[in-house]
Amino acid sequence: MTFLRQPTRAGVRDAAAKIAAILPATPLFTCEIKDVTIAFKAESLQPMGAFKIRGAWHRLTALDEAARARGVVAFSSGNHAQGVAWAARRLGMAATIVMPHDAPAVKRDATLALGAEVVGYDRATESREGIAARLAEARGATLVPSFDDPWIIEGQGSAGVEAAAQMTRAGLPEPTHVVAPCGGGGLAAGLALALPDARMTVVEPEGWDDMRRSLEAGWIEPVGPNPPPTACDSLQTLRVSPLTFDVLSRRGVTGVAVSEAETAAAQRWAAERFRLVIEPGGAVALAALLTGRITPEPGMLVLLSGGNIDPAAYARMLAA
Repeated sequence: MTFLRQPTRAGVRDAAAKIAAILPATPLFTCEIKDVTIAFKAESLQPMGAFKIRGAWHRLTALDEAARARGVVAFSSGNHAQGVAWAARRLGMAATIVMPHDAPAVKRDATLALGAEVVGYDRATESREGIAARLAEARGATLVPSFDDPWIIEGQGSAGVEAAAQMTRAGLPEPTHVVAPCGGGGLAAGLALALPDARMTVVEPEGWDDMRRSLEAGWIEPVGPNPPPTACDSLQTLRVSPLTFDVLSRRGVTGVAVSEAETAAAQRWAAERFRLVIEPGGAVALAALLTGRITPEPGMLVLLSGGNIDPAAYARMLAA
């Protein structure tokens, strides 16, 4: 997808002002890891349970009245779906979401409850991008990708602006190292723009760490054939976009991968320490820190990006 504009730090700050006008800041938790105080941004406590509300609000509010009247089409396994549905309902717009048939029921049901139309597809044999593009063209609607969009990237970056201000008020150092989950890279790219002086590490599930491999190679590397199953449904992106890759590669961002067992252990840790329900995809950054793949340091900011998980699956994970 080609855009006439690129995401900018100024756009991130505009998005942060928009978000601050309608939503309270999500909490910032702190905890000592190896005698270092680490800040954790609980985006799981957004009204629809994930940071995706930020990009959706910034994108949809940028549409003019004629475009709003024609509605929006998005594709998502659940969190972007809910963010777009939430923003569309608040703005009185129609929203259609293309979701995989195997998306967690809790995410599909929540999207429907927010008033969006859901169109299912087979993740293994059909293209969600193709289906969404055809629907948008047929309806004259605006296509709202989950990460390959400058407004979406800027909106997600508002979490960094918010967290930096919270860290300052708490007497913590300014962010020096940001650790974030990564699927398509929208959140990470937004944070990189929001906090240009901080180092950044993206974290992905093992076998789905295409952003890590792409950053190391210097060009985009897609996920290989037959990737392993993962509980991180929100991070199952087969290929990152040039837009997010460009932002992250220019910043010298690095990446690491974590296992399913390490992710589950991080979910249990968040439940025990913070009393937070964190979905697998939202816990991978924490997992990288707890396993020692990332060394704790003053000024570290870790994103807990989402908490939408099927209750039965969450109960099984806690009992394991």
